[in-house]
Amino acid sequence: MVFLIGIAAFASTFFGGLFALYLKDRLHLILGFSAGAVIGVAFFDLMPEALGLISPHYSMFFGTSMVAVGFGLYLLIDRVIVLHRDHHDDDSDAHSHSGRGSWLAGTLSIHSFLDGLGIGLAFHVSPAIGFIVAAAVLTHDFSDGINTINVVLRNSPDRRQAMRWLIVDAIAPVVGIIASMLISVSDLTLGILLAIFSGFFLYIGTSDLLPESHHGHPVRFTTFATIAGMGVMYLAVHFAG
Repeated sequence: MVFLIGIAAFASTFFGGLFALYLKDRLHLILGFSAGAVIGVAFFDLMPEALGLISPHYSMFFGTSMVAVGFGLYLLIDRVIVLHRDHHDDDSDAHSHSGRGSWLAGTLSIHSFLDGLGIGLAFHVSPAIGFIVAAAVLTHDFSDGINTINVVLRNSPDRRQAMRWLIVDAIAPVVGIIASMLISVSDLTLGILLAIFSGFFLYIGTSDLLPESHHGHPVRFTTFATIAGMGVMYLAVHFAG
């Protein structure tokens, strides 16, 4: 059953990416939706789960501090990439943009790996909890595929690169499920990782996807798309949980 869920996660992520890839002419709206979805995943899924796992061991302040650490860490790494990019010529600039897209897509893929790891570990606790976690993951895997395509195309027009990262992101939760059968991770460690990734996602949504979705396009429609993305993730996590 766990492997069937892994296949479903692969399919959901992959088809979400294809949706974004073939609606590129409406990319600003999809970027707006993706910004809301990424921010929604952080607020409604990753952060509550992280704080719930951390709270038996440390205070709420420690948990939110880990979110801030994730945000600040991603900020520092991103600014280093940007500064490096700004000191190169046009060809290197294009290459640096491509590298930044790969960095963002890689982060999303690591999150997808943790999704799969979370599903597998939840099934270790009980089948009921495993199915609840799996339902929550599957509902936002479609958005994960959209987000992966968007962060690559946002920084590079290379569709083949976008497809490669989509495949990586789609495979990542399957690998996470397999890894859960081979390793043991404490609730506290998993909680800290989820909190840090909450910070990562907040940065990606607010500093990369959201500004680009508004750039050169009507703010009214992209704002609605962003709110819709957050609303969809709220409803998905609420009803799945």
